[in-house]
Amino acid sequence: MLDLGAGGGVVAIAAALAGARAVTAAETDPDGRTALGLNAALNGVRLRIRGEDLLDGPPPSAGLVLAGDVFYAPDLAVRVLAFLDRCAAAGLGVLVGDPGRAPLPLDRLEPLAGYRVHDFGDGPGDPPRTCAVYALRPSTSRDMASR
Repeated sequence: MLDLGAGGGVVAIAAALAGARAVTAAETDPDGRTALGLNAALNGVRLRIRGEDLLDGPPPSAGLVLAGDVFYAPDLAVRVLAFLDRCAAAGLGVLVGDPGRAPLPLDRLEPLAGYRVHDFGDGPGDPPRTCAVYALRPSTSRDMASR
């Protein structure tokens, strides 16, 4: 299983604790990688941590790709979607978690679950927002033409 844009590792650690055989956490930010190592150790799990940018490369050798909150900037969203499309085309399962940011390609996502949570930067009086988990729908020729 690959946790793409793993940040501090919540998703990767949860997968490891749930019994995933092999968990790779990909995070390009050095501070995130430090947090990944510390959090994995605190939770008693082993993660393979990758620091390089995977988005222009081939799909990983994993059965599942989890991408949490990676659609926060338009240019990044284009690269992430292309990578996730290659993963899905290679037969990997692809799940996306997101708090509903603007570049999220909702037309390509099938909602699986929603949760009411506060987001980073919310103030004390701000209401919680709905964050969701989605399955990526396979790409079509129409999707490819719109890129």
